[in-house]
Amino acid sequence: MHGLTVRWSLTDAGPDVAQQLREYVCGTSLARFTGMDGLAFKTWRMREGEWFEGTYVWATAQARDAFAEQFAGTGADNPGSQLIGSAPALIEPFEVVAVAEGGAGFTAGPGPASA
Repeated sequence: MHGLTVRWSLTDAGPDVAQQLREYVCGTSLARFTGMDGLAFKTWRMREGEWFEGTYVWATAQARDAFAEQFAGTGADNPGSQLIGSAPALIEPFEVVAVAEGGAGFTAGPGPASA
């Protein structure tokens, strides 16, 4: 598996950006990535006031690299960038060494602050 991290800084973002990002992810972005060809899974992570991140895990390096190339060309115009007010601070590919599924299993959908 082949990963990609896209991270924005929230240190200079507006006071309502965390809620705006939750609404955007759960209302729009979640549906866009659900079932996407080549994507094993995506998580959206946030530390309010610090950073917001998309973490992607792809089936192949080719799928990851194609997405990363396309994203790098449009990252500043991405809806997340528009909400935050800046382009991603980091776009970084990585190797997924292993994934373990715990007894609770994987659950798709919004997190607790968005429900």
